Amino acid sequence: MTRFALTVEYDGRPFMGWQRQPHGPSVQEAIENAIARIAHEVATVHAAGRTDAGVHALAMRAHVDLARPITPFRLMEGLNALLRPAPVAILACVVVPDDWHARFSCLGRRYEYRIVNRRAPLTFERGLAWRVPVPLDVAAMAEAARRLAGRHDFTTFRSAHCQAESPVRTLDRLEVVREGEVVRIHAAARSFLHHQVRSMTGCLALVGQGKWTPDDIAAALAARDRAALGLNAPPDGLFFVGADYPDAEK
Repeated sequence: MTRFALTVEYDGRPFMGWQRQPHGPSVQEAIENAIARIAHEVATVHAAGRTDAGVHALAMRAHVDLARPITPFRLMEGLNALLRPAPVAILACVVVPDDWHARFSCLGRRYEYRIVNRRAPLTFERGLAWRVPVPLDVAAMAEAARRLAGRHDFTTFRSAHCQAESPVRTLDRLEVVREGEVVRIHAAARSFLHHQVRSMTGCLALVGQGKWTPDDIAAALAARDRAALGLNAPPDGLFFVGADYPDAEK
């Protein structure tokens, strides 16, 4: 049995999310079906994280165990051939030790949320960004983001369906930067709660529009109550950017 680590890029628009679902297509199902055709065996693909419906990934990390002898290059090429025309691509494939786990070996996860701040409708980026037509005060958003950084109880920014045992998380990075009409929110932590990045983004957008202040963000955090949430941003602009492991080459 050989364990392969995969780096996966995907457009989340056609999928119900990463995880296999009984009521619609998933990224996991697409990859596992392709593996079954290549290796002629049933295998489970484990990922570093579970993205929701409509959420994208630039470099999701995953692993799979296969009994059939096959080189990483042939596995990657075969998967990419069989995954077409689904918007899923295997960017890299390497052999890893048996104790390497895409989820449990992961030391940190990074996300980016993309807002296009303009009045005109989206064309090329429709479904790949959240259009906010009202001018955003990025300086105020950045100040509000600093109130969320660190170790906190993020109950307010947690989905009611979140299955995590504890709402306490350490947010290592939450930065807001503008590049022309694009506002990018960068988030990094060892792990995130369900909808945490989208919920934080929605409230930061309220600050940017002048509807909330940075103090309102702090108050919502301190409330530890989902009812205190101002806005949950849509999935369109959320990207899983990468996962970090002890060995940088994995």
